[in-house]
Amino acid sequence: MSVLLVVTLVLSGFLALNIGANNSAASMATSYGAGVRSKRQAVWLIAIFALLGALTAGAPVVETVGKGIVPAETLSSDIGFIFIILLLGIGFIAWANVVRTPIATTHAIVCAIVGIGLYTQTLNSDSFIRVLKWWILAPIVAWLINFAVAKFFYFKIVHYLASNFSEKRVNVILTVLITISGTFIAFSGGANNSANAIGPIVSLGLIDSYPGAILAGVAMGVGAILLGGRVLETLGKKITEICIIRAISVEFTAAVIILLASLYGIPVSIAEIVTAGVVGFSCAQHGFARTSKNSHVVKIGFFWFVVPVVTVGVSYYVSLIYIKYGLSSYLSFLG
Repeated sequence: MSVLLVVTLVLSGFLALNIGANNSAASMATSYGAGVRSKRQAVWLIAIFALLGALTAGAPVVETVGKGIVPAETLSSDIGFIFIILLLGIGFIAWANVVRTPIATTHAIVCAIVGIGLYTQTLNSDSFIRVLKWWILAPIVAWLINFAVAKFFYFKIVHYLASNFSEKRVNVILTVLITISGTFIAFSGGANNSANAIGPIVSLGLIDSYPGAILAGVAMGVGAILLGGRVLETLGKKITEICIIRAISVEFTAAVIILLASLYGIPVSIAEIVTAGVVGFSCAQHGFARTSKNSHVVKIGFFWFVVPVVTVGVSYYVSLIYIKYGLSSYLSFLG
């Protein structure tokens, strides 16, 4: 194997580590914020179930990211395109990890591919529009469901539990439910997010979708263990107080949405969907005005809206410069 391919695989692995730290860690932020799981317990559960999700349900999304948005032939025609995708993804995600903000990892990777597709005029617009619809609707649905639960059902659920079960029994029920919901969303996130790191490598033909998803799942798990605690702190503690019932609602809602997207081969952002659920509760509890002024919500919103647009533009112009000035010749000595 050439040095160039080894470097590509290393970059892909490093990207998966950062994804594990950022998006996968967000999968159990609510249970951490509710005080049910310690930071150590949360990141280990994330690591285990993210791997299981990638192992059993990751291949369809890997296929979409690697071959569906831009033909595999386009990306494999010049390994420099893969470098552009991976480096842009690593840059944005590492930045988000440093500032402890859950970034939409999927947006960074997919939009880097879109930029290349626009430059090479090979973008599958139908496929990208289908993905874009999910990006818009998924967080809205998560927000609406959790806003409704907080506004209309939360106190009814609390009253029902208090009236029918002892305090000890209630604690057992909620602990079991939040363990299930947390592992469910980690599983769904592993199935979906594994594509972000390994999809571009699949387009090179270096590895098939299924084993690629497994490798990405392992790297994501390691990233969650090593670096996931920083994002857990922001999402679990800094936006609004999260009790166990609210955490269960946010996690189950997100897990179902993400798993459905995975089955349809749609790459979505776990961090965006989880955060939308948390913000829904905050809006119901504190009001829209107060929530919109929360510095952490503002920072998260900035990353969500700016990163996709900037990534498409940067990817397009870097591709243009790369091809126009024949920079591929500088890589050839490694290949």
